Amino acid sequence: MTDVLIACAAGFGTGILSAFGIGGGTLLLLAMTLFLGVEQETARCINLLYFLPTALGSLHYHRKNGYLKKEAIAGAVPWGMALAVAGAVTAALVGTDLLRRAFGFYLLWAGVSVLLPKKKQKKSGD
Repeated sequence: MTDVLIACAAGFGTGILSAFGIGGGTLLLLAMTLFLGVEQETARCINLLYFLPTALGSLHYHRKNGYLKKEAIAGAVPWGMALAVAGAVTAALVGTDLLRRAFGFYLLWAGVSVLLPKKKQKKSGD
């Protein structure tokens, strides 16, 4: 019963974070692997399947409210697709331990960068 509650809480929380564009998938991966005992490869697949409907929902909401910039999308999509393919090929060729360590370092870097103060940018009129 506890596993079901943890899974529901993780899904609910990460769904809300994903809708805001915050990396809810990272939290979902951690919840599945650390608390629910799901293997990392299975957790990654579940995370990708979970991402699709939440991303489509967010995309619909942002399009409806006029938040999408077509120029930015046109420039980002081809690069994103090419780099996604490159990442998938790299992941297939590299050992799981190396990927796990690289992801761990990325999470540490992301956490530390959030805690560090940001430089204030000068406004163009100043």
